[in-house]
Amino acid sequence: MAKVLIVEDDATIRTGILKALAGRGHVVVPAATALDGLKLAVAEAPDVVLLDLGLPDLDGREALRMLRAVSQVPVIVVTARRTEGEMVRALDAGADDYVVKPYGAEQIDARIRAVLRRTSPPDRERDPAVEADGVRVDPRARTASLDGAPLELTPREFDLLHFLVTRAGEVVSKRELLTEVWQVPYTAADKTVDVHLSWLRRKLGETAQDPRRIHTVRRVGVRFGLST
Repeated sequence: MAKVLIVEDDATIRTGILKALAGRGHVVVPAATALDGLKLAVAEAPDVVLLDLGLPDLDGREALRMLRAVSQVPVIVVTARRTEGEMVRALDAGADDYVVKPYGAEQIDARIRAVLRRTSPPDRERDPAVEADGVRVDPRARTASLDGAPLELTPREFDLLHFLVTRAGEVVSKRELLTEVWQVPYTAADKTVDVHLSWLRRKLGETAQDPRRIHTVRRVGVRFGLST
């Protein structure tokens, strides 16, 4: 059970989510505007926030930036905006996940459970450090380095790199990455993996067009490791 703050201006959608999540045992706090949501985020200390982007008083991304100034509560953006650019901007602003409307209660409940697992110490943090092709990842210290130089990674980038280095030399599918790293069901339209792979490549000093360690295997997935 989690305390969930829903910031959604559409009364029908807000009520529907509230009833669905309450029926699954969550404590739900509703807000219809960004400013009300910000106040409740401080006053109620929710475990997770569901944030619409199309709010009447502030754009959701601006509300997210303001929230991030006072809280690190996990935020799942729930919106009708479905372009990859919108997703990237929301993730850059501090979102932990991004769900496109319409969505089912089962999916949003799974996303809540997954984001809460990710923001709690995962079991893999008890694992030993792993190293491959100049990249070293220590899950207990939550540190990573490239050829001895520290890498500044977001929590999701860290978990993704750790998984790839652990499976170095193997081809892993995007489905597997989404279910194992993000711990959410795979959908073909979900661009979360692509976006984070792009960011991770950038921090490793490479691109999809000129890869060194993260190689795309067309129609299959990706493989971590230097080309031989």
